[in-house]
Amino acid sequence: MARVVRFHELGGPEVLRLEKHDLGMPGPGEVLLDVEAIGLNRAEANFRRDRYLDRVVALPSGLGYEGSGRVRCVGDEVHHVAPGDTVSVLPLFAQSRHHMYGEQAVVPAHAVIPRPPGVDAVTGAAVWMPYLTAYGALIDIGRLQPGDTVVVTAASSSVGLAALQLARRAGALPIATTNDPGKETRLAAAGAHLTLVPGRDDVTAQILDATHGAGARLVFDAVAGPGIEDLAAATAHDGIVFVHGSLAGQPTPLPGMHEMRPVYSRPYTVFEITGNDTRLERAIAYISVGLADGAFVPTVDRAFDLTEIVAAHRYLEAGTQIGKIVVTVSPEEGQS
Repeated sequence: MARVVRFHELGGPEVLRLEKHDLGMPGPGEVLLDVEAIGLNRAEANFRRDRYLDRVVALPSGLGYEGSGRVRCVGDEVHHVAPGDTVSVLPLFAQSRHHMYGEQAVVPAHAVIPRPPGVDAVTGAAVWMPYLTAYGALIDIGRLQPGDTVVVTAASSSVGLAALQLARRAGALPIATTNDPGKETRLAAAGAHLTLVPGRDDVTAQILDATHGAGARLVFDAVAGPGIEDLAAATAHDGIVFVHGSLAGQPTPLPGMHEMRPVYSRPYTVFEITGNDTRLERAIAYISVGLADGAFVPTVDRAFDLTEIVAAHRYLEAGTQIGKIVVTVSPEEGQS
């Protein structure tokens, strides 16, 4: 029996319960982990409300699909990791079927990769969702080049900060947007060439001014809603607006042209990359090099203990963090 987080009804953070549950042994192609840290994502908040792409199959349900830990045992047909290995868990599975929130977790082996030397448990839990998401749009699909300008909205999120670092490593010019003027200094330190606050700043005019009228070649938008029109108006000829979130909570037009300027607008999810083995391998290799050479340093805003999971989800939903929220797992008193 292990302590795991489950919810017995749909709803807010208060529905999460830490309870004992028998996970069983890993089946073929699965790995049983002693979890050390869990990376929180807004997807989990949406999932427990049954508002995510991956729908709740049955109650009670676990949740979560990103973290790090140590391999306890492996099922048949698993050869790339062994008991005792320290690993990261990538978001490559449906949280309706496998779950990371707990002191132990059974996960698909294809989602488990060895943790590089020098990468601790918290860092190992904070890397993969943000950097895979940003890499897929900006590097794999967008082919970001030196000298390009990329606009990153909601830039203080873990994904936004990863996008700023990816842009800088590619030699591009990142422009950040945030609704909180108090985050401007932090975003500048994170690599933003310019930070704009919608409602205070004329986003279109300032992006065009910063690009000498050419516009941004890529826009990486987590906000959506009507503000996308301003972004499209500041996008270069044949540029791409990636819409990977809907923080605005409003209907989102996907403009295909603005004042005779062709702009390609498209929804995007990380599953475009993680669902293709070849593209995923390239992504892991690219991100691993960035971690090794120090170009990619995940920003962890705050760490909670597993016993504080309700508070952690309340903090997640408040949206005031800069970077990733991580939950660490301490052994239960009397256990080692």
